[in-house]
Formats: sequence, structure tokens, C-alpha cells
Amino acid sequence: MSDPFDYSSFLRSACSKAWKKTGVSRRAGVTTPLFSIYSSKSIGIGEAPDLKALVDWCGETGISLIQLLPLNDVGFDFRPYDSQSSLALDPMYLSLESLKGCDISAAGAGIAALRKNFPPGRKRVDYGIKKAKLDILAKIFRQFTIPHAEKAFKAFIKKHDAWLHDYAVFKTIKSRHNFSGWTDWPDELRGKDPAAVEKFADQYAEEILFHKWLQWQLFEQFSDARAYASKNGVILMGDMPFLVSRDSADVWARQDYFKLDLLSGAPPDLYFAQGQRWGMPPYHWEKIAADGYDYLIRKMRYLENFFDAYRLDHFVGIFRLWTIASQEPPENAGRVGRFDPPEEHLWKEHGKRILDVMVAKTSMLPCAEDLGVVPKCSYEVLEEYKIPGSDIQRWTRNWGKDYHYKSAGDYRPNAMAMLSTHDTSALCAWWESEAGTVDEWFFRKTCAEAGVDFETVKERLFDLRDSVHGRLRWRAEIKSAGMFLEIVRRTKDEAWHLADAFMSSYNERQLYWNYIGMHGQPSRKASPEFVKKALESVNASCAVFSLQILQDWLALGEYPDRESWGYRINVPGSMGPENWSLVAPYSLERMMKHPVNKKIREIVLNTNRMVRK
Repeated sequence: MSDPFDYSSFLRSACSKAWKKTGVSRRAGVTTPLFSIYSSKSIGIGEAPDLKALVDWCGETGISLIQLLPLNDVGFDFRPYDSQSSLALDPMYLSLESLKGCDISAAGAGIAALRKNFPPGRKRVDYGIKKAKLDILAKIFRQFTIPHAEKAFKAFIKKHDAWLHDYAVFKTIKSRHNFSGWTDWPDELRGKDPAAVEKFADQYAEEILFHKWLQWQLFEQFSDARAYASKNGVILMGDMPFLVSRDSADVWARQDYFKLDLLSGAPPDLYFAQGQRWGMPPYHWEKIAADGYDYLIRKMRYLENFFDAYRLDHFVGIFRLWTIASQEPPENAGRVGRFDPPEEHLWKEHGKRILDVMVAKTSMLPCAEDLGVVPKCSYEVLEEYKIPGSDIQRWTRNWGKDYHYKSAGDYRPNAMAMLSTHDTSALCAWWESEAGTVDEWFFRKTCAEAGVDFETVKERLFDLRDSVHGRLRWRAEIKSAGMFLEIVRRTKDEAWHLADAFMSSYNERQLYWNYIGMHGQPSRKASPEFVKKALESVNASCAVFSLQILQDWLALGEYPDRESWGYRINVPGSMGPENWSLVAPYSLERMMKHPVNKKIREIVLNTNRMVRK
């Protein structure tokens, strides 16, 4: 099939080196956290070698791009975008049976018990696996004596000492101080006094070496997975969190690189009406730049060992970051803050300086998460550099006009077209509970701004029996903006925000139903046929990449919880055990033989996204 879309300009852009390496091809991709997938060999959580099985599944389906969520060490606070290091990987992803240079026979009973206590395939990850696995890894490490492996281990330590030593010391100090944050450590360690740190390092040399050994083992296993993917024509895309935890080795080691009196977040928008308060400290870019961006370059080059491409989380943050004063009450979320830098005319060049370093110092292809409140300069720079941005189908509409979904040719060619992301409901849950609704908190707030008493109008506007999860569903009999404005007793000029909220959502289900080519009245249930039409439509777009979460690909078949609102990876702005713990409905072995594979392959082939090795 010939390709009607022209991507030749990608090879003349600032990212031409990366595009030549990956190839300028329409690709279908899958997004998943490693913690979600599992095989019969996994113990409690997805492990590095499981990526090989996922690559094999990609071979069955025609998918040629895998995007993972961050793999960084999160300590015992299991949030992948709030890690304790921007470089170190998390040892919970190690396969005990694939450790390099180790005789694990003595640990056989412990491994068998671990496998029994943490069987794969539960609906949610039991993160108790991390401590249990670390205990066994510590025992194995004490028996690590194979000479040729020691040589490779020593070479790894020497090559990566610039960040590895600080990280290993940081982890050891934490463990010796009841895992408290570095701001609560004794003064001399909190301030990283060289003499005090050296004395500590001498005293706990073996424990520090253990943390370095874990990183070497992770390096070996993930490098092996990357090589397997490359051999089989599959691009691995990593995820580089824009920020790092306040309680991290990065911040402790270079406190001058961060603005510790501020918290990062995101301002209010249509989808997160209260904004977001993340808490990680903003970068002090002037000081990072004064050191030649070494901190950033080191991070990029290490990531390059494992990935061909990377998703730059919160891409708009390189232009300006929403910052919140540390004394701002938590209940204000992200509502009260300011951009850094505050002057809009500085944003574009500020971002380009950072991006130029990232593009020049690595051959990985950058891809951008450019969602939320997006400044104009972000779109301009993505177009100039030919960096794929994120076009989420449910939000890719003619806003403020007819509100219809954009046609396949109206997506950005330099984009990743998606039905859902790890921060949204999956397609089936969106259709069941969210499409055709408005956020209650946002609508209440907008009513107050327009002088409309929400309590007076809510029952006339919304079917409250069918409104769940903080989403208000419009009454079916309200079919025009005129009827809506009559109920709220305002003109369009007096309440345009309210009118816009109504127009963008009241007929959403019918518009989407028609857009993907379904006939008749919309069904409430997301049937496999509905999912197939949705996947066909997003893959048919002119976006160079189509990147779907694993749940949406698998929804071509029936599986438990596929329409459940809670069956999702993360709910932004919330904390709880159901965030960052979702497990796939099938093992990788079962996925290899699943009937949906043929359907996926047909979609990939028919939308010209099949990349031949």
C-alpha cells in the first residue's frame, strides 16, 4: 500500500539524526508500564526479560514501537514520575534467574518462597515484592565472586562513577537513617560535607557497593532487552520524567541545581479544574547552564543505553513551569502559582536552549507529552524540530466551532495519535462513564463565576442518577445551547464559559459514534466492534506514530473490568493504592496466542503502519 502522507521534511529538521536512525515510518505502538505486564517467569511484577516476550507479541501483531513508563528507582513510594534518581533504575524489575555472574542455587528456597508469596497475574501489583526481592538480592550479592563478572562490574562502576557513587551513598544513608528524607539527616550529611560523606562511605562500603551492583545488573538486563528489540525491528521508547523527587539523590547531590523554596505543578485547565500540585522542585536552569548542562547530558546519555526514543514528560515545562510557593496550603492544589520564567517573551528561546542540548548530545528520538495548558511556542518548536507531540483523539476536536472530531488529515504529522494515556480513563471506561459529561468541580466553579446558582439548576441540567465519578451527565432533552442558556438564565455573552462547556460535551457521544463510522443511535456498551472502529480511526490519522495503551488494544476482545472506571493506570492529582498498580488482564504467554492479535495486525496493515524488518 502506498503512503499518502509525506514525512520527508523530518529528515531536514533539527532531529534528522534521530529520524535517520529510527527510520521515518508510520508505526503502530503500544504503551505500558513494565509493572503491568507479566509472564510465567515473573515474580510479583514485570521484569526486564519480560520485555523480550512483549517484543515477540509485537511481532505477532505488527506493532513496532513500545513505550514504557519510567523505570527509575522510586524507593518505597511507588510513583514513577517522582523518583529518587533520574538515572538509577529500580531493582524490583530485576529477574533473579537472569543475574549476571551469580550462582543462585543457594537462594533457591528463598526464590521459590518469593514466587509462592508473589504470584504473577493479580489485578494489582503487591509492592511488598520490592523489599522481599531486595532481601534475596542482598544474600546473592554476598556470594558474588565470579572473576570475569567482577571485571565487568568494576568497568561499569568506573564508567558511571559521576552519578553512581552519589546515588549509592544516598541510598545507604537513607537506609541507615530509617529511610527518612535527606532534609532530616544530620547537618553534615544533609549539606553533603565532603569529609563527613567520605567517612560514612568508608564505614558502609559494602552496602554502597551493593547498590552499585544492583544498577550494574539492571544495566545488563535492560541493555539485553533493548538489543533483542532492535534485532526484531521494534523501537523501545523510554520515558524521561521532566522532574525528580525532592527526596532524591539528584537534589541531595546538587542542591544548587534546584529551587527548593518552590513546588512544581500545573495550572487549572479544562481537564484538571483545580490544577495540579506535584511537589517536585523546579530546576535552577541558570546554574545548570553555567556547568555546560552536564547534569542533563549525563541523564540523556545513560538513557540511550536502553532506548531508541524517549518521551519527554511535561514537554511544555522546558518553556515555562508552573511553580507554587512551598507555604501555599495543599488544599489549593495548583490554583495559586506563577510560571517560571514569568515573562512570556522569554519562553521560546528558554526552551530551545534546553532542547538543543538534548537533540545534539544523543541520537535518541525525542517525543513530547504536550498536554494541558500549552503555550503557542510549544507547537511552533515541535513543528520546527519535527518532534512528535501528543494528539489525544477524544480532545482532538474543532473547539469553539462545531466541536466535531478532527479528520485523519487534520492531525499533526509530527504526532503520536492516541485514544487514551496512562493519565486518562481507557477507551471503554471513557465511553461508558465520561463521554457526554462535564467535570462537576469545573462546572460548579464556572457557575459561580457567571453568577449562576448551581444547586438551583443542577437537576434541570443533569441526569444525576447517571452521573458518577465526579462527572455530570446532561439530560437528553437539552439539545441546544439556546435551551441550556434558558435554564441558566444567561445570554451567551454573560456565560460563554458555561455555554462552551455544554457545547463541547452534551452531544459528544453521538459525534464520536458517527466519527468512527458506527451507525444508528450510540450504544452505552463499548462493544468489540466499537473498539475496532475507534482503533481504525486513530491509526488512520496522518500522525507518524499511533500509540495506544495496552488495555485499548486488548479491548478488541472481552476481558473483566474493561469498562470499569477504576481499571486505569493513574488518576492525576490523587493518591491511593490503585494508582500505578494496574496489571494486564493476560499473561504474555496468553497474549501471544490471543485471538485479538489477528485483529490488531489487520488494523496495523490496513492503516499502512506495518514496518518491515
